[in-house]
Amino acid sequence: MRLLRRRRRLADSGQPLEDPISGVANLFDASVVFIVSMMIALFMAYNMMDLLDPTSEVTMVKKNAQGEMEIITKKGKEIKASKVTDQKLSGRGERLGTAYRLADGKIVYVPSASGSPSGSE
Repeated sequence: MRLLRRRRRLADSGQPLEDPISGVANLFDASVVFIVSMMIALFMAYNMMDLLDPTSEVTMVKKNAQGEMEIITKKGKEIKASKVTDQKLSGRGERLGTAYRLADGKIVYVPSASGSPSGSE
């Protein structure tokens, strides 16, 4: 009973009672600032500040746990993502060069000479 009387006295004296939820707004603001700073730190740690530059061109290859690959290309402000598939394609075209697989597994593309006719090398 004594606690109820004390609360009533504070409320009657013109001082507002403290709201326990009022501190949550401050925590939300602090968490937003923390998240933004962590994103900037990650961009800087992976040297990816070019993604934020509107005039830069960036190409990334991403591979998920299932082994599917995705190529992400950024030119200026446009970002395009395309999935790599094992589907074989056919059609007409011209030979642009030759690709070689080295002993260490790297693949090297050698473009054909500009003076040679297409299809011969």
